[in-house]
Amino acid sequence: MKNRTFLTAHGAIYTVFAMALFIVPTLMWPMYGVEINDQYAYFLSQHTSIFLGGIAAISLLLRDIEAGKLAKNLFLALTISNSLGVIITLYAGITGIFVGFGWSDPAFFTLLSVLSFMQMKKQ
Repeated sequence: MKNRTFLTAHGAIYTVFAMALFIVPTLMWPMYGVEINDQYAYFLSQHTSIFLGGIAAISLLLRDIEAGKLAKNLFLALTISNSLGVIITLYAGITGIFVGFGWSDPAFFTLLSVLSFMQMKKQ
């Protein structure tokens, strides 16, 4: 896949989740088995969108990056970030924090980790 295509898709996915967790956390989290039951949990969801939005911005703003060391480092960073997502969401699923739709998160982060790694290897 071309760097531009990959980074556009990656950035778009992160943008959607950042906006959803900021704007409608009380709709999103219950699908994962997590309740937003006070103003602090609501804020923490919005706080999480900072990092998702940041990854989206990095992906979208660097989508014209050409192959080379810098591109390889970018894709390595995305691989690491997405791999952390696998570990954390898998833990949430195994311990029962995430239920129902929550099991889609480890699969989602695994897919993005693999795709980021494959993109890195092409650089």
